[in-house]
Amino acid sequence: MRQPLQPIAPRIDDPIELLVACHDKVRRFAGLTLRLRDHLAAKGPDQQAQEAAQSILRYFNVAAPLHHDDEELDLFPALRQLAIAELDRHMAELEAEHAELASLWQSLGAWLTATAAGQPHPAPDGVDAFAQRYQAHAQREEDAVYPFSARLTAEQTGRISAAMVARRTVA
Repeated sequence: MRQPLQPIAPRIDDPIELLVACHDKVRRFAGLTLRLRDHLAAKGPDQQAQEAAQSILRYFNVAAPLHHDDEELDLFPALRQLAIAELDRHMAELEAEHAELASLWQSLGAWLTATAAGQPHPAPDGVDAFAQRYQAHAQREEDAVYPFSARLTAEQTGRISAAMVARRTVA
């Protein structure tokens, strides 16, 4: 029997609603990186900082890559079938940003891992860039790409939803 890796909510029959909910989490956890940096400067890697670092690591190591796959493997290919040049340009730029965001994420790894273990470690210079770029990226997807999903057929939407569920389910 397959068990979900994480709760699937909101409605999975609306993949865009789920993707926007993921963006809300992106915004929350990206913002948490900034608050963590400030907290560490004042209080060091106390229990609260360790828990925050663990949460950030879990989100960006597990959920964020799934979200990027949802877009790159399912949503964007379906939207490309609409053959709208400006939409295609936005999606290509956003896919390139996924790679840049992954690189920024990697630059935070040692800091967050040390903090999660209760060890002092200086915050990298990229914390602000990471938080700001991820938040701006999510907003751009919502503004420039997601509205076009209303033009997809029910069958396309169903395939996207099924792929998202399968991606989050283990055998």
